[in-house]
Amino acid sequence: MPPSTLSATSARYADVRQHTLALAAPLSAEDQCVQAMPDASPTKWHLAHTTWFFEALVLGPHAPGYQPYDPRYARLFNSYYESLGPRHPRPQRGMLTRPSLAEVLAYRAAVDRAMHSFLVSADTDSAAAAAPWVELGLQHEQQHQELLLTDALALLAMNPLAPALRAGLPPAFVPAEAGWVSHPGGEVAVGHDGEGFAFDNESPRHRVMLQPFQIGRRLVTNGEFQAFIDDGGYRRPALWLSDGWAMVQTQGWTGPAYWRDGGVAFGLHGELPRDPSAPVLHLSFYEAAAYAEWAGARLPTEFEWEAAADLATPPAQCFGNAWQWTRSSYDPYPRFRPWAGAAGEYNGKFMVGQLVLRGSSLATPPGHARRSYRNFFPPAARWQFSGMRLARDL
Repeated sequence: MPPSTLSATSARYADVRQHTLALAAPLSAEDQCVQAMPDASPTKWHLAHTTWFFEALVLGPHAPGYQPYDPRYARLFNSYYESLGPRHPRPQRGMLTRPSLAEVLAYRAAVDRAMHSFLVSADTDSAAAAAPWVELGLQHEQQHQELLLTDALALLAMNPLAPALRAGLPPAFVPAEAGWVSHPGGEVAVGHDGEGFAFDNESPRHRVMLQPFQIGRRLVTNGEFQAFIDDGGYRRPALWLSDGWAMVQTQGWTGPAYWRDGGVAFGLHGELPRDPSAPVLHLSFYEAAAYAEWAGARLPTEFEWEAAADLATPPAQCFGNAWQWTRSSYDPYPRFRPWAGAAGEYNGKFMVGQLVLRGSSLATPPGHARRSYRNFFPPAARWQFSGMRLARDL
C-alpha cells in the first residue's frame, strides 16, 4: 500500500472492523466467552486479539506518543508472537471471563479511534513505515472473521438446542455440472505474481513441472459422499491412511462433522436437510483422501489446483464454497524467506505437519480469495469449511 494512500485506508479500516462486529452480533455475551476446544478460540478473544494486533504492530511502533489501552491485555491477546512477549495459553482462552465483553468492545472502540486519528494525520515517514503493517492487520482481521464463524459454529454444534448463528435460510445452492477438466501438464508458474497483497507463504513465484492430469469440474457433493458412507467407507480400513483409520476408530467418525441422523446437517443457519447437490463440508484430510481412494481417484496437489484455476475455462466452485484439501504438505517455496521483524512469525514457523487447502469458503470475506492463497491445517481438522475436489492422472 503506497504511503500516499494511507489516509484513504481509514474508510476501509472502518469497514473491515465493523464487519467483524456484525459477524459477532448474533452471539450472546455467554456465547462469546466460551471455547469449544483447544484449537478454537472464543469470539470475545478474536475481537480482542485483532485489536491488539493493530495496537502492538501499528500504533505502538508508529504513532508518536501512543500508550497501550491496558498494558495487561498484551499477555491475554497475543496469539503466538514470541518476539512480542508472553502469552496466555491457547487452550485456556475460554477461561478469560475478565475482561468482560463490554470491556473488550470498549478496547476495540478506543483502538479504532486511535487508528483513525493516525491514518488521517500520519506524516510521510510514519505513513511509509506503517503502511505494510496496516495492510497486514486488515488481512489478518479478515482471516479471523472466518475463524470467528468456524469457532462459533463448533461451539453451537455442541448445544442440544441446535441454536442457529444466522436467522432464516441460506441462499439456494445452484448445482454445478459434473465431469473433468484436463490440463496438459508441463512447466507452469505458481505462487503470487506480485499484483496486490499476498502473505509471505505465497512467494517466491517459481516454476514447477506437472504431469498431464484431470481435475474435477466441481467439488464432491453431499450425495456423492453419502454413497461412500453407504458403501461402508468408514468401515473399510483399506481405503484409509493409517493415521486416518486410527482417527476413525478413536473418534468414532461415521460421517463429516456436523452431519446428523435423519439426513440433516448443522450449519450457520442451524439444522437443515442436507442438499445432495451441495458440496460436502467439514471433512478432514483423512476423510477426503479415503473418499478419493474409494472413487478411484486422488486429491490434487496444490500446484495442480492453482494451474487448473488459471485455465481459460477453469473448474467451477474454485472459490466461495469450501476450502479444498490438496495432497501437498505445507512446505516453504524454493528461496522462501520469512518477512522481517514480528511478521516473520506469521506463517513460516508453522511449515511442518500440516496440509495445504486451496480456494475459499462460504465464510471467507469478500475480496480475500486469490489463486495463490495457501490455507493450511493439520490433517485431522474438521471444524473448518473444508471440502474436496478429485484429481486423476492422464
